[in-house]
Amino acid sequence: MSVPVSNTPANPTVPLFNTPAMSTDYEKYRHKGSDEADGAGPDYRSSTRVGDDSPTDGSGYQDHDVFGDEANAAIRYKTLSWPMVALLMIAEIVSNGMLSLPAATAVVGIVPGVILIAFLGVFALYTSLILIDFKLNHGEVHNMGDAGLIMGGPILREILAAGTVIFAVFATGSQLLAGQITLNVLSDGKLCLMWYTGIFAIPTLLLSFPRTLDQLSWLCIPSCICIMAAGVVGMAAAGVYPAPDRHIVIAQSASFYDAFVAITNPVFAYAGHFMFFILISEMHSPKDAKKAAWVLQTFATSFYIVFTIVMYIYLGPSVQSPAFSSLPTKWAKATYGIALPNFLIAGSLYSHTAAKLFFIRLFRRTRHLHQHTALGWGTWTILIILANGAAFVLAVGVPIFAYLVSIAASLFASWYTYGIAGAFWLYDAYHGFDRGPLRGVYGFAAWKKSPIKTVANIATFFAGAFICVAGTYVSIKLIIDAYNSGTVGAPFAC
Repeated sequence: MSVPVSNTPANPTVPLFNTPAMSTDYEKYRHKGSDEADGAGPDYRSSTRVGDDSPTDGSGYQDHDVFGDEANAAIRYKTLSWPMVALLMIAEIVSNGMLSLPAATAVVGIVPGVILIAFLGVFALYTSLILIDFKLNHGEVHNMGDAGLIMGGPILREILAAGTVIFAVFATGSQLLAGQITLNVLSDGKLCLMWYTGIFAIPTLLLSFPRTLDQLSWLCIPSCICIMAAGVVGMAAAGVYPAPDRHIVIAQSASFYDAFVAITNPVFAYAGHFMFFILISEMHSPKDAKKAAWVLQTFATSFYIVFTIVMYIYLGPSVQSPAFSSLPTKWAKATYGIALPNFLIAGSLYSHTAAKLFFIRLFRRTRHLHQHTALGWGTWTILIILANGAAFVLAVGVPIFAYLVSIAASLFASWYTYGIAGAFWLYDAYHGFDRGPLRGVYGFAAWKKSPIKTVANIATFFAGAFICVAGTYVSIKLIIDAYNSGTVGAPFAC
């Protein structure tokens, strides 16, 4: 990470392309809704300086945000309220990932497992609040790539932007596999698995097509209801039909390999922070984003803990992953069927995110962003098809795709959910952007005057690094073991 030491405000720059149909690099990142650029040249730090004379409520944000003044726009993005953002966050995070938590707990025992889920939930809340502060300080940030440009220049921008797209596409593919499993269970496996994936991919593509998240947010209401109802029905079914050999293990030792496999499941069950900048960018009042984060993490952490405890107690250490597959057939069908809309909406949100990052990169600060133009809609359609098409091809054409999802999560979600938040705080504190008592204090003095926060955020950064390295090692070993055991199938196989 490169941290500039100059105190001169600046702006992100360099879009993917620079054609006559599009505006200059600087104009795309620094505008106030007018048709003219502000006139200063770009470098690699935010144009939004939060110093002694700026309020801490994010009011200066509107002068530099991604979409500018939308008063005369035909397509308006900044329409989301914080409750709808909370629902979007819940819909994309509380999904198929929770179904692996009981099996992960079985590896280490119920007490360490629950403590780990609770700790990671609190940790994810802490990092989400830091991400929101960074977004409020740098209104021009639309995605992780923009944040990388501010902190480390073009190279870091491309790395974080590529990671966002890769992880979003892989997460879409993961939801397609969840849909495949669900349709296979519901139909008693009467079709080729690849057909189930294709069937599920079609509505996923259609639901990801709206240009604004506001149009998707209303679908998140049934999505959240469905995943919660599926969890409740699953817990009830486990209580009525418990495993005959069930028993509770309070705690047990495990090898580093087995233990870290168990740890990565709850880590990635909270992996949704890579979308937060994009979500907040479409809020009409971004300063309320912390309310949405509190709702998300309170619900996710408590629901994960209750679901894990109940399923583990009644199904025992032999509980499968996904947990619903451990239930009797009719109850497995019921729970998967109820959860199906959630898998569908989550996949749509992920593919929408991948397409949106490219779309904003291409058309930021142009009329194609806010008006109904052939170029705008044509490009959006192509991006949506490519994002969903790539997810489908990966899901059915790569036999080890499930393991590759783990590698992608290790490489990127470990940073986006945890590690990079530490870098965000260190950067903002160093450059006088802290939204607390360090306001107006710059450089190493800011770090020294808040030693607890400084140490906590350095530790957060290294925690992300550890999860990244260890998670990648475990995922690669899983692939090697799968090949050695002969369990890897053929591409595009049923």
